[in-house]
Amino acid sequence: MDYETLSNCFVAVFRHYKTSEQKIYIVHDLQNDFDKFIEFLHQNRDEKQWHISYNGLAFDAQVTQYILNNHELWSNMSGCAIAEVIYAFAQETIARQNRKEWGVFAPWHLQIGQIDIFKMHHWDNPAKRSSLKWIQYSMDWENLQDMPIEHTAKIETQEELDIIVGYCINDVESTKAIFDRSKSQIKLRKELTGKYNIDLFSASEPRIAKELFAYFLSRKLNVSAREIKSMKTYRNVIKVKDLILPYIKFKSPIFQQALNKFNTLELDAMQLKGQFKYELEHKGVHTTFALGGIHGARKSGVYKSDDDHIIMSSDVTSFYPNLVIRNNWSPAHFPKEEFCALYEWIFDERVKIPKSNLMNYVYKIILNSIFGLSNEENSFFYDPELCMRITLNGQLSLMMLYDMILDGIPEAFGLLQNTDGVEIRIPKDKKDLYLKICKEWEDITDLNLEHDTYQKIVLGDVNNYIGINDFKSVDITTWRKTKEDNPHYLFKVKGSDFMYAPVKLKGRYNFHELALHKNKSKLVVKKAIYNYFVKDILPEDYLAKNRNILDYCIGMKSKGKWKQVARSTPNGKYHEEDLQKTNRYYISKQSSKSVKITKVNKDDGRQIQCEAGKWMQTIFNEIKLQPKWEDYDIDLGYYSKAIESEIDSILNVSINQLELF
Repeated sequence: MDYETLSNCFVAVFRHYKTSEQKIYIVHDLQNDFDKFIEFLHQNRDEKQWHISYNGLAFDAQVTQYILNNHELWSNMSGCAIAEVIYAFAQETIARQNRKEWGVFAPWHLQIGQIDIFKMHHWDNPAKRSSLKWIQYSMDWENLQDMPIEHTAKIETQEELDIIVGYCINDVESTKAIFDRSKSQIKLRKELTGKYNIDLFSASEPRIAKELFAYFLSRKLNVSAREIKSMKTYRNVIKVKDLILPYIKFKSPIFQQALNKFNTLELDAMQLKGQFKYELEHKGVHTTFALGGIHGARKSGVYKSDDDHIIMSSDVTSFYPNLVIRNNWSPAHFPKEEFCALYEWIFDERVKIPKSNLMNYVYKIILNSIFGLSNEENSFFYDPELCMRITLNGQLSLMMLYDMILDGIPEAFGLLQNTDGVEIRIPKDKKDLYLKICKEWEDITDLNLEHDTYQKIVLGDVNNYIGINDFKSVDITTWRKTKEDNPHYLFKVKGSDFMYAPVKLKGRYNFHELALHKNKSKLVVKKAIYNYFVKDILPEDYLAKNRNILDYCIGMKSKGKWKQVARSTPNGKYHEEDLQKTNRYYISKQSSKSVKITKVNKDDGRQIQCEAGKWMQTIFNEIKLQPKWEDYDIDLGYYSKAIESEIDSILNVSINQLELF
């Protein structure tokens, strides 16, 4: 469902999920469906129907409840007059959102059940925040459209009403498409809501973790969940030396120096995110300690296993949860024994349950959330000392493993350190020694390591790389299922052996099943990089074969005081046109369709070209497939240059032969 509230017009569009029946209600003097709309809402309420929306809890549901509470007062008013009253409430609701205040009606006061996909996917989180238009772009939606009429406008014609209805239908259909992609998440929340009698239909994963842990802990402590949720531990200063586990020791002077530095730190507990950072360089690997975890990488390049060397990958099993369990850590405001017993019980329960079981995933969410939530002031896990204790000892423990390996195997060649694991190239004949050192570390820390091997790592930096694992033999059923789920893996059949090699795509090299809030622009570049380094396909050959126009598209959004304008010179005359806030385009050759898209600040006039220099753009908000590929008039030189630049940055050399077009 979706509403549009204008100054003298209200439009509501509903689409029944199972029957596909569409309901359109207009409240205006030209067409007044208000009585039918009220009847429909009452039916929804009485039959316990649910409204599925995008950001509906903060807006559409507020408007719905306002109408249900007040509609009898408007019985003698005209359509436009009713719309004006709804518009005024809608504007106040938006103002509340902008002030980061909750709406007039709390969720438990809403008479109609709500599933808010926006909140469920945590797209209200500042780090993930995404408008419906951006999600439309990410889904390759056919019609990427902003509201074509200002909400302040006075609607006077049927044509204008039709435009608003069409826009509203487009939003409803795209909301349904997101819902279709979210069926497993919906199923999970439905089961949890029924099992624990907690409305989790619109809950993000962190909220699920908080609600269920509060539920479990309230029963263990025999206090209300409300009381649990009110508990927090505030601190002024954190003395880091008091947090470091006694087994943390280093052989290398540079790591010992880092430890000595940490022992002197006193941190402002209320501002952890900006304070804790330390960097060092050791044997060609640059390492950064920070609140979010340890990150280290050798300079960019392609690193391979060969006849004499092997790339080992070692990850700590459930790193942070096991640190918490093994060391009996808890937020200070909870009884340690009870909290730790419950946390370990959840861990043990998860181990017992197959990964295919939804509760396995639920327990995983709870276990993994404690670290992040321990530094969120609105969470009952809040104890910044616990957050610091987990991340600091995690980083130091991992660095101790790294140090022990480099000390025990002088020929070892560090490649990556990333939060819960390391990748290190060693002589093949030292593998047993490597595993022995790892076992010593496990005995010291009471943690467990999982080992794997890589054929090759294509390294951009610590957050951007391609890792190609060694081949694994599996049965044909597993092989086929893996191929279906992960077509970017490598597959081969050797005699009666069915084998696959997992391919890990990280950061800007990832193009497979990107989260919808991620920027999928220029997928063709990512895919070309993958094909070049993984399948030995030259970029020019890949570009010549890729005829998916959407892989060439780029998304652009503007916020606040910024707007987008398209500038062109058709027939030699300058033309400028304001664009919508979110746009899709591709790089094209100079033609009658091509423009220069520029961001303009409405306050001070600052201007930023979306593509600097000679490159032109063709706006592609409405997908129209061309009968001939050549008709798109794509400037392949632009994409070739982007591919060349990325390969150059990895190999640290200029690849002149990539000047293809």
